[in-house]
Amino acid sequence: MSDLVPGGNLPLPGGAVTVRVPGPFDVSALITDDGGKVRDDADFVFYNQPAAPGARLSGDTLTVDPPSLRPGATRVTVAVSAAEPGTPLSALPAPVLRVADAGGRPLARFAPPRPRQETVLLLAEVYRRGTGWKLRALGQGYADGLAGLARDFGVDVEDDGAAAGGTAPAVAGPPGAPGVPGPPGTVAAPARPVPPPRPAVPPRPVAPPPPASPAPAGDGFFELVNSARAAAGSPPVTHDARLADAAREHAAMMARGGSLGVEGVDGVSVYQRVVAAGYPYLAVGEHLVSGPLTVSAFVDHCLRHDTARRTVCDPAFTHAALAGAGGGGFGDTYWTALWAGPLTAEGLDRTAAEVVDLTNRERARAGLPLLSRDPLLTTAAQAHSADMVARDFYSHTAPDGSRPWDRAAAAGSTRRTIGENIACGQRSAAEVVQGWMNSPGHRANILKADFTHIGVGFAGGGRAGTYWTQLLGA
Repeated sequence: MSDLVPGGNLPLPGGAVTVRVPGPFDVSALITDDGGKVRDDADFVFYNQPAAPGARLSGDTLTVDPPSLRPGATRVTVAVSAAEPGTPLSALPAPVLRVADAGGRPLARFAPPRPRQETVLLLAEVYRRGTGWKLRALGQGYADGLAGLARDFGVDVEDDGAAAGGTAPAVAGPPGAPGVPGPPGTVAAPARPVPPPRPAVPPRPVAPPPPASPAPAGDGFFELVNSARAAAGSPPVTHDARLADAAREHAAMMARGGSLGVEGVDGVSVYQRVVAAGYPYLAVGEHLVSGPLTVSAFVDHCLRHDTARRTVCDPAFTHAALAGAGGGGFGDTYWTALWAGPLTAEGLDRTAAEVVDLTNRERARAGLPLLSRDPLLTTAAQAHSADMVARDFYSHTAPDGSRPWDRAAAAGSTRRTIGENIACGQRSAAEVVQGWMNSPGHRANILKADFTHIGVGFAGGGRAGTYWTQLLGA
């Protein structure tokens, strides 16, 4: 393992690498081209937008798979900020970056000079050099938070005032950007980067993929994973033909493109495949792996890594499927394992109730009155989450121009004040509420004293996998 100094660099092995910063920090990443600018706001990966092609954030660990980055991307810059908004990094333990290969073997460690007044620190960049990729240690600080960092990289951060006609604009900006108060009767939507609407899926034709096959019934897959689940106290999972179809198609597409990725070379995400196969889900997980030659080796690989093992043993999952494509040598087999729990009316209501309960716990800690569930706000919130999946966008403004207050009114609500929080990619109610509370704009909505009612929406599918909407009203 190499200990790096600022400016030091290290060649990276082929395949994915993990970048971890343990401690009271939020990790984020910006995906850029040779000019150092993002293509759009989807290139900003952080806790409320934890995935992009070739990059996924899970807790304190960012996984970067260079071959799977979006076309034109040549650099991934990794930054850290305090998990508690507004806290200077000097008040926390010094961040230490640890880099490992796909198998968990340590590659490098970087301990930058201790920050002073900075609130954000650029730790490292993964960048393309010729046909390979390298890691460079940085150590550059920003005193004006993620908003300043994002602006420098080309993320759209608006600090507008109230719009004409008495309607507050949505605020596009990363956590740390100031929220914008609207005129009486409105609340600005939260501060986060809002990507522009994307084209319908699939965006481009591709050659037919090579054949893929699901793991056969007698291959031992379910025996192995259910043994691990039983040891963890979780109920067994059973095979689902719809998940098998989605896994087979995604494994074939990865083999066709020659690289791992949540999106295949046809531009379709593995989550979109699950829903298209006829499995609407409340919980979803995936393992995308290249290398193991057998099913038992694949399962062993998953069980040896903490994050992957937690997915295998997650009690929220009731069904699973495994498929592999390619073959012919080590590293040529592309595996897709899918784990899911079906969407039911009872499960959706339970998840929404959990979001409401967690939100009310935060209000109680702040000495604020609790929110009551509102069926009309719930209808509007659920419709927006489903719409973001169906029309493949992620924004407070729908493609038809409707805004949160418009959607609430269309559902029949007559509440005078409306606020909206959205998020994508989070796998649980606890994760999404924590993400909102870590973002000043979302937190301000949750802790607004005037709000009295709440509606929560959730939909699975789309590029990010999960889409959450929280409508607050008074």
